[in-house]
Amino acid sequence: MCEDNQTEVAEFLILGFQNLHTFKILLFIVFFFSYVVTLTGNLIIIVLISINDYLKTPMFYFLKHLAIADLMITTTIVPMMLEIILKNGITISVTACIIQLHCFIIFGIVQCFIIAIMSYDRYLAICNPMHYHSIMKPQICLQMVVWSWLLVVFVSGEIILVYQLHFCGGNNIDHFFCDSAPVIGLSTSDISLFELVDFSLAILVIFVPFAFIIVTYVFISFAILQLSSTSGKWKAFSTCSSHLTTVCTYYGSLMAVYLTPTDKRSPDANKFMSIFYIVTTPLLNPIIYSLRNHEIRKSLKDIFRYVKTLHIL
Repeated sequence: MCEDNQTEVAEFLILGFQNLHTFKILLFIVFFFSYVVTLTGNLIIIVLISINDYLKTPMFYFLKHLAIADLMITTTIVPMMLEIILKNGITISVTACIIQLHCFIIFGIVQCFIIAIMSYDRYLAICNPMHYHSIMKPQICLQMVVWSWLLVVFVSGEIILVYQLHFCGGNNIDHFFCDSAPVIGLSTSDISLFELVDFSLAILVIFVPFAFIIVTYVFISFAILQLSSTSGKWKAFSTCSSHLTTVCTYYGSLMAVYLTPTDKRSPDANKFMSIFYIVTTPLLNPIIYSLRNHEIRKSLKDIFRYVKTLHIL
């Protein structure tokens, strides 16, 4: 509870990019078009994979769910961020802020798990191709994806702890969304239990999937190096290069934000690093996979050819 001379905070003030308010129109335009491209690109990926039989393979099945998670996490943050940029900050109720934090954590965890599953898919395709189809059966792929979404129930305990915190006095969040550190930093309650649970979850949903990805790519690298032909090595590497790019951009920014001491970074540095996994990665994923993947390009050409035929008729 708050002390007698303190008032329970009902709303937070999200400051956004206060130091860049003179460039707010430019920022708004950049993030608005990034959001439009992200929505369009990921929706195209989802639709193409859903309607084309030759894209119904494990790799594309996982890619579709990664696109769904990308859409969800971007939509959770970016529309409100655009409003913050235009208004130089907005107020949001404590409950709405915690709900946004909850959704952000859920979709972020799903992204981590799906990216890890995709690395396992690439490992089997390169290191154990003879048994690939017997292992990656449709029902097994479905179970992997379902568990990726169901495991987010572990977050519920952390969010319940956030709901039990009290916020008295300060209510300024120097960020463009309700991220964990700035929100918890405003609490006047004992946050030691939350920090313990948060650290345990970070181990489970960031360290473990990332370590798994590193191990799979070590085996993939050894398998590629053992190939005799240069063309075979290049072909094997190209099959996982798109996923490896996603791993580097997503986990690189994620670990830079959440696994470095908060007192070592300025709020502005936090914001710009957060942009990478909230805006940049969901924006780049459809571009990376569509430009580098023959099947996606073929599917796009088929759609354009069909639309052109309808127009002629």
